[in-house]
Amino acid sequence: MGGFVDDYLAYLLARASHLISSEFHAVVQASGISLMEWRVMASLSGKDSLSINELASIVLAKQPTVTKLVGRMQEAGWVERCDAAYDKRQSLVSLTAAGRRKVQPLLKQAKAHEAQVVSALGEDAAHQLKLMLELMIAAHISD
Repeated sequence: MGGFVDDYLAYLLARASHLISSEFHAVVQASGISLMEWRVMASLSGKDSLSINELASIVLAKQPTVTKLVGRMQEAGWVERCDAAYDKRQSLVSLTAAGRRKVQPLLKQAKAHEAQVVSALGEDAAHQLKLMLELMIAAHISD
């Protein structure tokens, strides 16, 4: 007979995330950036900009933590911050050319890692899993 967590969705999601993510953490750390810096740069990749609040939500951190992190990343030349045209109290963050150069190799390695992780599932099952996770996330996001 299985224990409670053996069939508990939140635990299974957390465990899968931890196992998969920790495999890639060594790659990120070897690149000379922190995991939070990676999360911010990966989140900004392919986007014009995101607000600090949007970034905080995506990288699963509190807004003050992300504000400080973005400040350090701005000093390193990886991101830039500007006031949002629609609200001067909002800061918009975007990658600089140096930030894009820094994160690009990691994005490729992340995609290769993802492909290796989902290879056991098959392409269709992996696609369905992503769709289901996106639906779950959308159903639980509160704005």
